[in-house]
Order: sequence, then structure tokens, then C-alpha cells
Amino acid sequence: MNKMEVLRELMKLGEAFTVREAREKLGIDDRLLNYYLHELTREGFLRRLARGIYGITLNPNQPPAVDDFLLASLIVKPSAIAYWSALNYYGLTEQIPRTTFIQTPKKSGRSGEISIGGRRFRAITFRPHKFFGLNTVRIGGRDVSITDPEKTLIDCLDKPQHCGGIIEVMKALRNGTFDRETLLEYAGQMRNAAVLKRLGFLSEKLGLGLEREIRIPKKSLRSFPLLDPTMPPEGRFDRRWGLRVNVPEDYWGELE
Repeated sequence: MNKMEVLRELMKLGEAFTVREAREKLGIDDRLLNYYLHELTREGFLRRLARGIYGITLNPNQPPAVDDFLLASLIVKPSAIAYWSALNYYGLTEQIPRTTFIQTPKKSGRSGEISIGGRRFRAITFRPHKFFGLNTVRIGGRDVSITDPEKTLIDCLDKPQHCGGIIEVMKALRNGTFDRETLLEYAGQMRNAAVLKRLGFLSEKLGLGLEREIRIPKKSLRSFPLLDPTMPPEGRFDRRWGLRVNVPEDYWGELE
């Protein structure tokens, strides 16, 4: 194969790819692969975006325009776009996060804050049983996983600190469209009583009626997780839901 034939094959992988994917696609040894990657990068058709990740451009005078979601999916595997980023994708928040949030069940590999070319990513690891409720979207010629609307809401109840606080979850519940049965099923599947508590409290506040179907074990009512972990640990104790309501009374005025 010549260089242009290699480039055409690499383009079939999408607007960006990993070295491992290129090796599998081309079926060549590492020495020859490194030669082609070096030459195509030198000529401007490829650009190294991160360790082991390249973007493709057909115009050597212009850098690859790789979507943040696509790049995130290559940085951390397996993974899904989630939390604040997914809320924004589904139009469930007016806020535009400057960081792309990723969730992954892996306990090893990249996690925490990641910065690539001025773009910011945050990878959140969790127990494998929480990795469900995924949609697939097509971006840059590739499949990218993103949590579905119901899982996005439940994830934000699980970790409000990754979506701008509990007020953003409340706005999404009030204004968004979601399947009630799926939402309740997902809430139980998380195995976290705090999720059920926050969902029940907010549902009651909004008049959604979901609280009538939520059952919290009595032993779980002995602890009082914060309604909003992004705010100071103060405020009244709600014994009905087993929560510490650590937001001021006028906090809900932000919903107006």
C-alpha cells in the first residue's frame, strides 16, 4: 500500500482513531505502521491528538475538527458521555459545561481531570453495576455511547456534583420528558439509597407523583446524606426522606 491508500483505509475508522485500531485495520506490523503514521502526520493529513490517538484531515492546511464527545470516547474505554454533558445534549439544562464528562466502570486507566489541547475532560469511575442505560449516537463517522435521558437523570441524582448541583436535576425533572417506569427502575438498579431519597424528595416538591412508588428501607432512613453535595453540610433534617436539606428556602426560587 502507498500512503494515500493507507489514508483512505484509516478514514474508514472515522474522523479519529487509536493506534490499536489502525493496526487492526491495516494488518501491518508496528514498524510499518509507525512509518505511515509519521509520514502522514508530517504531510499534515494526520495530527496526534493525545497519546495513541490521531485525528484525520483531508486539508493539510487545516487541523482535524474532532468533536469533544468523539475524542472522549477514544481517551477512556469503555466509557459513555454522561452527567452534565449528557444533560446538555438532551436539552435538559441551559448550562453549557466547559468540561466533557465521561463515566467508566474501569478501575484502572485514565480517570480524573484530563486536558488535551486546551479541551477539558473529566472521567468518573464507578462500580460496574452502574454502567447501563446507554444510547449510541453517530459522531464523526463513529459510534459514541451516551447515557439515555433516564439514566442521565439518575446519574445526576447519584452524583449531583457532576452536573452543577441538585438545582440542575430539579430543572431537568420539571422540564424534561422521560419514561417514569424506566426512571424508577434505574433508580433501584443503582443500589444507592441516596438516589431514591433525592428522587422522592424532588418528585414530591415538583408534584410528579413518583414518590408514591418509592420504597426506602427503614435502616437506610437512619442516615442523612446531603440533598446537594455541592453545598455546605448544614440545614434541616428531613426524616420522611432521610435527607439533610442543605439548601436555603429561597433556593427553589431559581426554578421560576
